Amino acid sequence: MFFRMVRGTFRRQWKKMLMIAVTVALGASIATAMLNVMLGVGDKINAELKAYGSNITVVPQSEAVISKLYEVDDEVRPDYLKEERLNELLTIFWANNITDFAPVTETSVKLDNDDVKLVGSWFDHHLEFVKKGTTYQRDTGIINLRSWWDLKNGEWLDEQAISSGDCCMVGSELAKAKNISAGDEITVKNENNAVTLKVTGIYEAGDDEDNYIYTTLSTVQKLTNTDGLFQKAEVSAITSPDDELAVKAAKNPSLLTGDEYDLWYCTAYVSSICFQIQEAIPEASATAVLKIADSEGKILEKTELLMSLITLMSLIGATLGISNLVTSGVMERSQELALLKAVGAKNGQVTGLVLTETIMTAILGTVGGYFLGYAFAQVIGHTVFSSSIDMNGMVAFIVSVLIVAVTLVGSIPAIRIVLRLRPSEVLHGGH
Repeated sequence: MFFRMVRGTFRRQWKKMLMIAVTVALGASIATAMLNVMLGVGDKINAELKAYGSNITVVPQSEAVISKLYEVDDEVRPDYLKEERLNELLTIFWANNITDFAPVTETSVKLDNDDVKLVGSWFDHHLEFVKKGTTYQRDTGIINLRSWWDLKNGEWLDEQAISSGDCCMVGSELAKAKNISAGDEITVKNENNAVTLKVTGIYEAGDDEDNYIYTTLSTVQKLTNTDGLFQKAEVSAITSPDDELAVKAAKNPSLLTGDEYDLWYCTAYVSSICFQIQEAIPEASATAVLKIADSEGKILEKTELLMSLITLMSLIGATLGISNLVTSGVMERSQELALLKAVGAKNGQVTGLVLTETIMTAILGTVGGYFLGYAFAQVIGHTVFSSSIDMNGMVAFIVSVLIVAVTLVGSIPAIRIVLRLRPSEVLHGGH
């Protein structure tokens, strides 16, 4: 009998039920889209910001700290690190969050009797090694860390394709001042050595690097007699925004409780990644590039706040829509509901009937809204981040809970009307 009455309501008030389903679908679609984007936006924003440089710098510890605490081999200069030690970056807990890294050594050279900065690094370096039976490999280098460079002439230096001789890339300002083009050869020298470099390309960075010459790390090592060594490393890592725990840990990890330490260590804070790098390379000091790290956190927080507000406003709109539709439906059926009370139906039974009809309609709207929202999330992902948004299973549960809450809250005015219905007044036309 109960479900026959439900079916009857759907037949008689199908237009109103359709409007309730559409209202719920719109709210569910926006909530689904925003939550999927919000849960996936962290990595997307981090990836976008990685295009503007590294967010971690690895440099040597001071000579006193190294010799006292870590007993580093005397043959290593205090202002250099061993190139082979960069392998350890691939063995830390958050290694998969390290998207790119490259060693860097800078030196001053003479070019046509003018002082010029020469920078040596990896370009498209293939790193492969075996440790404790595990093979690690990664393609990394300046090509990814300087992805914002605008190649004005020629092509990127391909260090894996170099068969003989040395190559370089020249900044646009220096190339203009010295009338250098791709394919030219230039000779740079310091006090002890000289090397002739073939220019593969002219780049524009938009900053001081437009006056630099970039070449392979091995070329600078040859000029500076620093075989197998480098001055610093630039590391680009996907990180989580700092919170109170991260700030506390950054000051002194030893002050954390056991649970706090485990949570901090197993969260991709920039401070925990720096800490793990120093664990893997004790003779190094890893520090965050605060300008980039802070920007990541602030942009992510503001984006998540915006998404949350949009979700909240959509749910409020859905609640008001459901309230109006369900209330008007109850008022139209007041005589029917009053008759049910007159023949013995309790308030709870009549209320259950109205809620069952509304919730069944809301379920249909939620299913349609979820898939519509996921499609909407993909549009946002491809439009803003040029990539898809992963489907997060937790979103379906969250949206279901939110829609149930919205439906129940929106039904409150209608339920109050049901509870106040007096069969004698309604059936005799007094209401």
